[in-house]
Amino acid sequence: MQEKEASPALRRGLKNRHLQMIALGGAIGTGLFYGSVSTIALAGPAVMLAYLLGGVMIFFIMRMLGEMAVDEPVSGSFSHYAGKYWGDFPGFLSGWNYWFNYIIVSMAELAAVGIYMNFWLPDLPQWLSALVCLTVITILNLTNVRAYGEMEFWMALVKITAIVLMIGLGGWLLVTGAPFPENISNLWAHGGFLPNG
Repeated sequence: MQEKEASPALRRGLKNRHLQMIALGGAIGTGLFYGSVSTIALAGPAVMLAYLLGGVMIFFIMRMLGEMAVDEPVSGSFSHYAGKYWGDFPGFLSGWNYWFNYIIVSMAELAAVGIYMNFWLPDLPQWLSALVCLTVITILNLTNVRAYGEMEFWMALVKITAIVLMIGLGGWLLVTGAPFPENISNLWAHGGFLPNG
């Protein structure tokens, strides 16, 4: 097998804060807000255990991927590592699977944008808000690396701040029993912790 030519040195345009917020913001999608609603309705409070187990598994997968990226920083996606350690065909499948996954996820995210915007602006067609969002995201992706990192940093910060505020408000409402009748007893009321088994 011939050795591949060394890839040219990459110029780093992102700072550590950009990378951290891109990773955090990329992990937080509409599924956290929109997708978890139906999951909680079906599984009840026990969905927290499934999220915890899934989170632990994803944590270890990302740690392993991070180790490979630190050991061998290359330009391209992580399908490079599948190709290197498993072979060309698994690398090929990994790359196309990654592409297909992001096409599907992107369309689901745009559909969720349309649903959310329709909640606040019922007369606005869902397709129009999704098209505006797609256009903005495309423009952001066409900027240089430094500008992209800066925009992603601030957008991820907005998402994280919203989540922290929602968790804080929810915790405060549960502990104080403030203006809402719902409290921590909802974890075992309405059919128990595992209402559907």
